[in-house]
Amino acid sequence: MKIDFNKNPDGLVPVIIQDAQTKNVLMLGYMNQEALDVTKETKKVTFFSRTKQRLWTKGEESGNFLNLVDIKIDCDNDTLLVTVNPVGPTCHKGTDTCWAQENVQGYGFLSDLEDIITSRKNDPENPDSYVASLFRKGINKIAQKVGEEAVETVIEAKDDNEGLFLNESADLLFHYLILLQAKGYKLDDIAQVLQKRH
Repeated sequence: MKIDFNKNPDGLVPVIIQDAQTKNVLMLGYMNQEALDVTKETKKVTFFSRTKQRLWTKGEESGNFLNLVDIKIDCDNDTLLVTVNPVGPTCHKGTDTCWAQENVQGYGFLSDLEDIITSRKNDPENPDSYVASLFRKGINKIAQKVGEEAVETVIEAKDDNEGLFLNESADLLFHYLILLQAKGYKLDDIAQVLQKRH
């Protein structure tokens, strides 16, 4: 790993800190060669503090360490991406990230879809909502729909119509997300089970 610490007159390179599990960016810091060496040796992320003008291990006072997982260097050899397992909140203000965001696992559009399902679940009397109508009908109807969509997905898997197969797969996943919430769970709960099995 060849890092060009000489590109900046102060001999520091920016370091992006990313959670190894959630992939969220937690903070930005700076390292010199000594901070990088200490980080590799101790497996706890250590920066060069520009305000204190000394090495500073994140968590040295709070106990909220950033346990090192991996270090990657960018294409210009002057920025580091450091993945970590954080212990507690990362920001000195007590938030998960320095952007005051919650450090939770995100699944892109599927997370947005889960939020929509939650809002429909919380408004079960909405007459215009298909999802709300399923919640009104209860767990048996929701489970039945998942079963129906599973059968339809299997049938389409045996044929050669990719469009129908993908649409039935989408219907199955959509109704499964509804079933999860009817049981009080979300996609992240299933991801955790799979991660433990891995």
